[in-house]
Amino acid sequence: MSPVPLGVVLVGIVEDMMYSVRALGALDLPQVLTLNNEAVPAVNELDADALAALVASAAHSVVVTSTADPATVLGFVIGFAPRAEYASENYRWFGARSNDFLYVDRIVVAPTARSGGLGQVLYGSVFEAARKAQAAEVFCEVNTFPPNPRSLAFHSRLGFTTIGEQSTKGDTVVVALLAAPV
Repeated sequence: MSPVPLGVVLVGIVEDMMYSVRALGALDLPQVLTLNNEAVPAVNELDADALAALVASAAHSVVVTSTADPATVLGFVIGFAPRAEYASENYRWFGARSNDFLYVDRIVVAPTARSGGLGQVLYGSVFEAARKAQAAEVFCEVNTFPPNPRSLAFHSRLGFTTIGEQSTKGDTVVVALLAAPV
């Protein structure tokens, strides 16, 4: 389902920075793990093995880099298609309601690259993958407790609407369950 086959690089310009989007590869995993764990609690903390397993079973996993420094990962997204072997409570919630989606499990942009348009670039890759798979919707969730108002506003600008709410992790996290048409 990935719109960016391994070895293929898409290039564009955002905020006067040339960027590339490419498949997330094994050499990217250490940087992706660092970015992921720096973004907690917006995303779940992972260890190296859990991250590798996620990427291996994902339908869509890409990184964005600057063309000036293609070895440095500025952001990433990992998504799943229906019927994946994935135990996430939120993924299961969406899977119980639809078989026609691409689920964004996690999307992270490095703190130094935020507000530069790269989140929108990464979501562009998600929507392109969903179109190629002929999926009807893109699903994701955003924390409402602990609150993440910046992410909720960002997703709203991209056309996501709330279709549910769920308490997870022993009632320590509450998420808004979001959907956007493809």
